[in-house]
Amino acid sequence: MEIEYAAIRTHAAVFDMPHRATLLVTGPDRLSFLNRMVTQELSEKGGYGPWTARRSFWLNRKGRIDGDLRMLNLPDRVVIDVDVHAAERTLKGLEGYIISEDCRVVDETPAWHRVSVHGPGAAALVAGQAEHLEGAAVADIKTGQVGRVRVAGVEVIVDRWDVGGEIGLQLLMPADGAVAVYAALSEPWAEPAGDRRATQASGPRARRIGWHALNMARIEAGSALYLADFGPDSLPHETGVETLNDRVSFKKGCYLGQEVVARMQSLGHPKQRLVGLRIALPEGAPKPAAGGGWGLPDLPQAVTGTVVVAADEPTAAVVGAVTSSCMSPMLGQAHVAFAMVKWSAAREGTKVWVQLDDRRLAATVRESLVFWKRA
Repeated sequence: MEIEYAAIRTHAAVFDMPHRATLLVTGPDRLSFLNRMVTQELSEKGGYGPWTARRSFWLNRKGRIDGDLRMLNLPDRVVIDVDVHAAERTLKGLEGYIISEDCRVVDETPAWHRVSVHGPGAAALVAGQAEHLEGAAVADIKTGQVGRVRVAGVEVIVDRWDVGGEIGLQLLMPADGAVAVYAALSEPWAEPAGDRRATQASGPRARRIGWHALNMARIEAGSALYLADFGPDSLPHETGVETLNDRVSFKKGCYLGQEVVARMQSLGHPKQRLVGLRIALPEGAPKPAAGGGWGLPDLPQAVTGTVVVAADEPTAAVVGAVTSSCMSPMLGQAHVAFAMVKWSAAREGTKVWVQLDDRRLAATVRESLVFWKRA
């Protein structure tokens, strides 16, 4: 895992994504329909032209988040990337509002597959293996841009989402071509002993990584995750400062659930909000060495579900719970976490405690979810 994480921060790492679903929206009214449904501005006048991508919430009438969407605007369709567990709810919800519009929403998940490539060398690596077809050029693709390339004979749609704080490329391809693309971009699992000529001949490729390494990187970078850090019972204003501003436009016209969002924005605040926690090491614990590194003694970690309390007292009120956490390599193995806490505990600098089995650890609240970003 240490080597996998290092690949994200130093070169490139490829991550398989079978947990993502793909919805396609077609028809001449697709943009006008979607723009009336979701929280982000999806009009061409608002900058959402062909070969662009935006993230948005799909809300129900009560303003709760039924889906956290990435929406890729292609010349002939809109591709929606959504967690597979929210796909059916999103599909049925959108379909139910098509009345006179000439558009159609279909679930094409079995026909498509996603992988992502993360790291400072991600764009150069993918561009080196790709033939550019149209849209944004991969070598200098920016967040919100989309391109179409050919890798290993397979047409691939590429957009950028820096989920781990480094360049992050999201690759969508036909399912029957996924193995070929994955192999072209990543190093083989094993090579003949002492023989790395094949890899050297084609240049360094991405290391194949699992969830643990990417999860640490995305927590450090402040990327909240739907169905982990917030979910279908959450309001947009509860998802954290960066998440809200990224998914919601406060300048666009009506959309489903807008009344709740607008009222919260102008008249009040949510009962709870996702915040960052910088958690102190227990008294007497060994201090991490300067510059961080691995191999530290095992330390108590406030894992998902760990209770957050208002004071270091036996009768202290519960104010929330941890949703995600890690020991941050980029912060010298500092203990950091996201937590959903009551509004009274959500202000910058508030001191709270996390309740472990046999001890409490002090923590400081951060309104920003971003713990680290590359200078």
